[in-house]
Amino acid sequence: MTSAVLFFFLFLVCASAEHKCQHPPSEWCSSWEIAKECQVEKQCLDYYSLKDLKRDNEDNVRVELYYESLCMGCRKFLALQLYPTFLMLHDIMNVTLVPYGNAQEKNVSGKWEFECQHGPEECYGNTIEACLIHLLNEDNVYFPVIDCMEMSENVTGSLRPCLEALYPDLPVKTVLDCVNGDLGNKLMHANAQRTQALDPPHQYVPWIVINGKHDDSLQTRAQSALFRLVCELYKGPKPVACAGKDVTPLKRDSLCLN
Repeated sequence: MTSAVLFFFLFLVCASAEHKCQHPPSEWCSSWEIAKECQVEKQCLDYYSLKDLKRDNEDNVRVELYYESLCMGCRKFLALQLYPTFLMLHDIMNVTLVPYGNAQEKNVSGKWEFECQHGPEECYGNTIEACLIHLLNEDNVYFPVIDCMEMSENVTGSLRPCLEALYPDLPVKTVLDCVNGDLGNKLMHANAQRTQALDPPHQYVPWIVINGKHDDSLQTRAQSALFRLVCELYKGPKPVACAGKDVTPLKRDSLCLN
C-alpha cells in the first residue's frame, strides 16, 4: 500500500475511533490481538481490502467451514482461528461458510423441515447465518456479523445488535423475512445438499476443507494453527502478515460428533 493510501486509511480510523488505545495507529492492523484491543477489526478488514497490489485469486487458499451455529467447537474455531486468520490474510484466502452441520432434513408436503443437533434454536441460527451470507454476499461484510453473533452469549438474540453495529444498511426485518420465508428454506436445503455431498462424508463439525481437500492431518493443522497453514499453502509472494505469530491454538477435541 502506498504511504498516501495508508495515511488516508489511518486518518479515517482515527477520526472514527471513540475509544482509548495504547498502540499508535500505525500498529493497529499489525496483529489480530492489537486490532481487537483497539476495536478496529472491521476497519482492518477494509485496510487489507484496499491494498494496491491484490493477489491473484487463483492462488488464494480456499477454506470451507461446514458447521452449526450452536456447536461450541464450531464457535471456538470460527472465533479463535478462522476469523482472526481471515482478518490478517484476507487478500490471500477465500472463505466459504456452510451453516448446517449435523442437521437432518425431510420433505413435508413440498417444504423442507430440519432437525438440528442442538434443537430448534440451532436451526434458527443456521438459517439466520445462511440468510446473512446470501443477503450481504461478500465475505468481508457478512463474516464480521456472523463472528459477532458466534462470539455472543446468545447467538440468535445477538442478530439485531451485531447487524446494527456492523452493517446497519441491512434492516433486521429483511433478514427475518428471509429466515421465515421460502428463501431461507431453500438456502438451508442448498446447505444440506452441499454438506451431504462432502467426500469423504463429514463425521463431525467443524469440518474443514482446504483447497477442496479434507483429511485428518489438514483438520488437525487447521484447528491448531490455521494462520500458519494458510501462509504455508499460499504459493504467491508471502504477505507481511505471514511473518507474524500464529493466533490462539485450538484443541483438537473441540468437535460436535455426527
